[in-house]
Amino acid sequence: MNYKKSKNLDKNYWENRYDNHKTGWDIGYISTPIKEYIDQLDTKNLHILIPGAGNNYEAEYLHNKGFKNVDVIDIATQPLNNFKKRVPSFPKTHLIQKNFFSHQKTYNLIIEQTFFSSLHPTDREKYVHKMHNLLSHNGKLIGLLFDVQFSKEGPPYGGSLNEYLQLFSSFFTIRVLDKCYNSIKPRFGRELFFIFEKK
Repeated sequence: MNYKKSKNLDKNYWENRYDNHKTGWDIGYISTPIKEYIDQLDTKNLHILIPGAGNNYEAEYLHNKGFKNVDVIDIATQPLNNFKKRVPSFPKTHLIQKNFFSHQKTYNLIIEQTFFSSLHPTDREKYVHKMHNLLSHNGKLIGLLFDVQFSKEGPPYGGSLNEYLQLFSSFFTIRVLDKCYNSIKPRFGRELFFIFEKK
């Protein structure tokens, strides 16, 4: 699907989405596939990034399970402020308000949950390069990608398994990229779960 570069998906755009309660991606809790992936992690000192985090139930879940090195990035301030109120014990220095593409650090694990689909498709190659740069040797990018083309102009923007294989294969070893068997009901049959390991 061809998309025109019609929207400036900047800080103001996302602040307005929160102000107007247009947050359809926010399910109000951690999604089941990511929860089950986190539950099998046995190393609590992993350096973990959650970009485009929104209200970030994933970071809350990790924090409550004792993971200490979790960074949250969002371009908008409102979801980070919401998170501070909801999880006051989460270290404030790990809540980062900035453009993801300007972030500089190294992580063992990056969790993808609706951030990719929020970016205009013309930024997808840039996303792949940035994820590769942010990961340590053998670091993993894991999470969920939509396996559907949306009929309306995004965000969210959809995609397909073949598109993702072409996009990520040069920089990542594809460990898992399958239909998600444990999606939440509204997204069942429309998500792929993936584990990509940095080459």
